[in-house]
Amino acid sequence: MGFKPNGQPTKRRTLLNLRRPFLNHNGVNSLNFSPETGKLVLTTGDGGSGYDPFNLSQNNIEICGKIIEIDVTKNTSVNNPPVVTRFDELPISIQETLTVMAKGVRNIPGISFQRFHNQYIKYVGNVGQDLVESIFSFVNYRPIPVTQLVQSYLKSQPEKEKFINLGWRGWEGDFPTSLIADCSNSSTLNDITTAYYNDAVKTSTQRLLPLVCYFHKDSRPDKLSGSALTGVQPYMGNRIPDLTGSVVFTDFAQNEESKPPVRGVLAYTRPTRSCKLNNFSIIETDYNFGSESSYYVCLGTNMNQTRLYLGVYGSFKVTDLNKGTIFEILP
Repeated sequence: MGFKPNGQPTKRRTLLNLRRPFLNHNGVNSLNFSPETGKLVLTTGDGGSGYDPFNLSQNNIEICGKIIEIDVTKNTSVNNPPVVTRFDELPISIQETLTVMAKGVRNIPGISFQRFHNQYIKYVGNVGQDLVESIFSFVNYRPIPVTQLVQSYLKSQPEKEKFINLGWRGWEGDFPTSLIADCSNSSTLNDITTAYYNDAVKTSTQRLLPLVCYFHKDSRPDKLSGSALTGVQPYMGNRIPDLTGSVVFTDFAQNEESKPPVRGVLAYTRPTRSCKLNNFSIIETDYNFGSESSYYVCLGTNMNQTRLYLGVYGSFKVTDLNKGTIFEILP
């Protein structure tokens, strides 16, 4: 896209036109240029509804539920691609610009990169269904060209591509995806049933284990009961010494049982080399929002990740105007 001196666009080029089966789960805060490859990284949700009814996130030929790299410098004369849901519906000239980093995505608040010596650690969050929110990290990955995926599909070849796999829909974070209902024998208990047993078994050894998970309901006083993960960022600054080297994350709002006004949550975890789930801690803030609700909708940093910025919205409805504020998190 080119711009005039007054900021108005002079031309634009459409890279992809995607159709989803449902309105929700479209992958939010989801466009980043990778400092590692220079490619544009697009994250897509699983297509919406609930529980990924068509298992699009695990289907290699489906665009939904993936982390995709786009080489915006390649085949630049191509514009206005058709509206599609699958990779094989794209023209070859568009397929050639795409590679897939990961699958098994439910809904995702973007991807962040942390420089570590000569490598980049990637952090991604997976918004949960009814049980947990999850954050994953990885360094090495094998990007699979979409042309290769399409050829394998057309030849009916078995899936051999080793994607980074976040596990959805068989797994919600570190737990088999579950249907949660009220227990008929006790008002204080839930009836939990594994939703997709076969999917959980199939992906159990293929999935990436999460770095940290937190529950939608958690009675521990030092933990949070969340609703939706909205941001994940590494913090490498020294202005807040207790957070240096940690991964900071935000949740949209404490769960529906919280008393009004509603508040979002800030928390952090310190990555370890163990294969166990990391612990996490809540970041207490002293800003007075008064009687107005404060939904934490996004989290960002400056280029060298030494400053943290929090996006807050004062209403659950996006149609309520003039409710947004950007804060810098200070010691």
